[in-house]
Amino acid sequence: MRFTKMHGLGNDYIFLNCLDGMPDDPGELSRRLSHRHFGVGGDGVICVCPSQRADFRMRMFNADGSEGAMCGNGIRCFGKYVFEKGLTGKRHLTIETPAGERELSLMVWDGRVSAAVVDMGIPVLKPPVVLKTEKAAFTAVPVSMGNPHAVIEVDDPAALDLRAVGPEVERHPIFPGRVNAEFVRVLNRTELQMRVWERGSGETMACGTGACASVPAMAAAGKLEREAVVHLAGGDLQVRWDEKSGHVFMTGPAAAVFDGETAD
Repeated sequence: MRFTKMHGLGNDYIFLNCLDGMPDDPGELSRRLSHRHFGVGGDGVICVCPSQRADFRMRMFNADGSEGAMCGNGIRCFGKYVFEKGLTGKRHLTIETPAGERELSLMVWDGRVSAAVVDMGIPVLKPPVVLKTEKAAFTAVPVSMGNPHAVIEVDDPAALDLRAVGPEVERHPIFPGRVNAEFVRVLNRTELQMRVWERGSGETMACGTGACASVPAMAAAGKLEREAVVHLAGGDLQVRWDEKSGHVFMTGPAAAVFDGETAD
């Protein structure tokens, strides 16, 4: 089975061309391939599939084998993959996901995609909730970007023992389907620092949907402008929460790492 390893700000995925059919057990395949010692290594597997109503369909499986509804860093890489593999010549794409259709504009230079702008849709914000864990108590803003997020403002994300705190927030009883946890610090009116614990994958270097959840959460609280730079471990994302349409637009890079083939 041939694959392509790609990443958006270090949030890395193994891409499979599934236009002619899905693997028998994509969840188990993702668990096996994502292992960083015994597999290819990645935060999960993304399958490039045909769509009846869009240009392509994206299915994403986390490192633990669970299927995610949406992946912001992954969809930018998805656009780079289909363009550079010759599967499309379009620079504006509609991608079907379990969270709905997403519009993707590719930034192409000399035949290569360097970055993409994604219309991530309308965020759904809920009132803040208090999460009590064994380690601490947090006030979290639940936000849906097609997948669930808990945005938590802290003094210093870098100082958190995320391996201890992250799993407790992810599996808190208030989120029966588990949740992605974003720990954020507002640096100024247009900059946000973020550290993320992703549902099904653990700490990752970046989370596109998490960045797109965090900016509206902090903007709605009056602490941030509607357009901001989100600083993550893997680099920066530009996020704009459009006042007129209510949609969130994310701009960020996409990179190919290598092509390969599994032994079995």
